[in-house]
Amino acid sequence: MNRYRRRTFGLELVMIAVALVVGFPLYVLVNLAVRAPSDNSSPLRPTTSPTLDNFTQAWQQGGLGGALANSVLVTACSVFIVLAVSAFAAYPLARATARWSRGMFLLIMLGLVVPFQLASLPLYQTMRDLGLLGTPWALILFYSGLQVPFTTFLYVGFLRALPRDFEEAALIDGCTPLKGFLYVVFPMLRPITVTALVLNAVAVWNDFFTPLLYLSGSAQQTMPVAIAGFVGQYVTDWNLVFAALAISIVPILAVYFALQRSIINGFAGGLKG
Repeated sequence: MNRYRRRTFGLELVMIAVALVVGFPLYVLVNLAVRAPSDNSSPLRPTTSPTLDNFTQAWQQGGLGGALANSVLVTACSVFIVLAVSAFAAYPLARATARWSRGMFLLIMLGLVVPFQLASLPLYQTMRDLGLLGTPWALILFYSGLQVPFTTFLYVGFLRALPRDFEEAALIDGCTPLKGFLYVVFPMLRPITVTALVLNAVAVWNDFFTPLLYLSGSAQQTMPVAIAGFVGQYVTDWNLVFAALAISIVPILAVYFALQRSIINGFAGGLKG
């Protein structure tokens, strides 16, 4: 029988403190999102007369319907391309023993240390020459290149710890390397695939600078840019801002909770799905 010790009590206090720190911003977000504009009390004071009108006004005034559709399109296409390219690139890099494999891996890893802001101007000029400015496809092309190094790094580390027994057995049975990867290896990569999916989706969904740069001057916008439209130089309706923020986090939270178990397995490096 385990005893309730002083150390256990201390750990519980630490966990409660961490939960309060994490939950405090969420409380402020929801509290202000449902507060009437006429209520000028402290943001920490619980709202006594909550209203859902802020969500309706934010949706209509900010054009959040189109912004949400653009964010979903950009995020889904970008993440799909990143996962496909990274998985196919990581497999030979993790399995090959030649010198070119290590050199190519280090070359790809340079993308993790070079700030993308250094290439903002030439990339903008390239998008302009391709006629993609003002369209979601400029963002998809940008994110598809930006996120590949990090995702490849995740896949390579996971593949190097993965036993070769199953794929070698498939090759002995007459399976081609491509089919062996698609039908044997890739299903075992599900934990790290889900983890990479969520990490990339959050990074793309929350990015503000790139959509502001490539979609500036057009009717197209993503959720972060649409939310920023509520903030003016002289007047800012914070109730609508927080209502729009609450709307924007719902899709990402839904994906996270749906894939929570696989995400934890991916971080832990396990193979059980």
